[in-house]
Amino acid sequence: MTPRRNRKVSAQTELSHVDASGRARMVDVSAKAVTEREAVARGSVRMKPQTLRLIRSGKIAKGEVLAVARVAGIMAAKRTAELIPLCHPLPVEVASIDFHVARPGVLEIEARVKVTGKTGVEMEALVAVSAAALTIYDMCKAVDRGMVIGDIRLQEKRGGRSGEWRRDARS
Repeated sequence: MTPRRNRKVSAQTELSHVDASGRARMVDVSAKAVTEREAVARGSVRMKPQTLRLIRSGKIAKGEVLAVARVAGIMAAKRTAELIPLCHPLPVEVASIDFHVARPGVLEIEARVKVTGKTGVEMEALVAVSAAALTIYDMCKAVDRGMVIGDIRLQEKRGGRSGEWRRDARS
């Protein structure tokens, strides 16, 4: 769907990355206060239980899957502004990636990213989870092309003008 040009956007439906004429723009954060900000994102990779056993036992031919996926996630968090249009480059101070088996054949990924800056790190955490999941897929596709990456979501965020937000346990 192509956005309409010269369409005025009401205050109620205003989007931060769209100006009054409907054109894309980078948000001006110059007047915002520098605060500590943190975001946690999660996602999952569904696979055959045998694939997950191979990952956990270190028997995937391409190497240590979780170690490489962890590095990929951290690197992606640091380079988010190069991947997501209009995203501010941030000096990421901490990025961590953790994995746990949610149930047989389901690997959960969690990214935690912190920065002291003028804008939040939600995108950095989401990109970190995505890159870690894609790396897992890439390293394991020879044994399981049917893997499904999904459920990528912001879990919680802290800092900034909007304060703290946490996903409801039911969603």
